[in-house]
Amino acid sequence: MAEKTRYSDEELEEFREIINEKLALAKRDYEQMMSALMNKDSNDVDDTSPTYKALEEGSVTQSKEEIISLAARQQKFIQGLKAALTRIENKTYGIDRITGKLIPKERLKAVPHATLSVESKMAGKKM
Repeated sequence: MAEKTRYSDEELEEFREIINEKLALAKRDYEQMMSALMNKDSNDVDDTSPTYKALEEGSVTQSKEEIISLAARQQKFIQGLKAALTRIENKTYGIDRITGKLIPKERLKAVPHATLSVESKMAGKKM
């Protein structure tokens, strides 16, 4: 029997559902991060209070920097998931972009935006 070169339409639909669920969660998390950054959930006087304590201000700045970093990472994840949906539409989803072979289902279920098999990824790191 010849080696499979792409996932079936049924399998692609299964992956689409997984990706859509992860995408909804990722978008929700991103919105929460942005809301925290903008102090939307706060009725505090933090931003208008005249008492500027160096340690507290440094802590707030560090927290905001961490949220910005996490938000950027989340945005990249969302873009990766959207690209995966495009690959599903094009019926190229799950194909290793280096070897052209199918990425194992287990990997795609764990990392649905993957474009490389574990082997290809490890080979790339050795270079």
